[in-house]
Amino acid sequence: MLIGLTGTPGTGKSSVSEILETNPGYNIIHLNELIKKENLYKEVDENRDSFVADMDKISRRVSEIFEEKDGRVTILESHLAHYITDTVVVLRASPEELEKRLTSRGYSSGKIQENKDAEELDIILFESVEWCDRVFEVDTTSRSLNDVASDVNEIITALINDYAEQITSKYKPGSVDWTSGWYNEVS
Repeated sequence: MLIGLTGTPGTGKSSVSEILETNPGYNIIHLNELIKKENLYKEVDENRDSFVADMDKISRRVSEIFEEKDGRVTILESHLAHYITDTVVVLRASPEELEKRLTSRGYSSGKIQENKDAEELDIILFESVEWCDRVFEVDTTSRSLNDVASDVNEIITALINDYAEQITSKYKPGSVDWTSGWYNEVS
């Protein structure tokens, strides 16, 4: 089973995947690292301080890696995961929290604003719903990494054991809304 762990940079994907990596039943592919390590990009965008991913090369390489695995769940961790997988967990964080996290990483003010805008406009969530068959949403704002990892593990367990429909309402896409200035859960 291939599951994407996606979200705007700063929502907790890498940190949560490090916790999930301790589960021997999971194989984690850190896609951004793989892209850099294996030159799976078209060019470097100096203005945006980012790589322009070659999605065809990436898709082929992820397929190769996924086929090599021994029945473990493979989690594809990246803000690009929703372009490759049919099932994704979208991590979310309030724009204010996102700004704090990205500032602590030393992101430029332009890069911080770009990512805050993407989160406020639900860009990755919208793309995930458009591209994927199954989408789950988890809010990471003011929550411990262990709690978020527990939520992701609950989703994966439900998918493996064929009862994902029973937890869909708990992790329903669109349940987090930043439009009020501070988030409020939509019922």
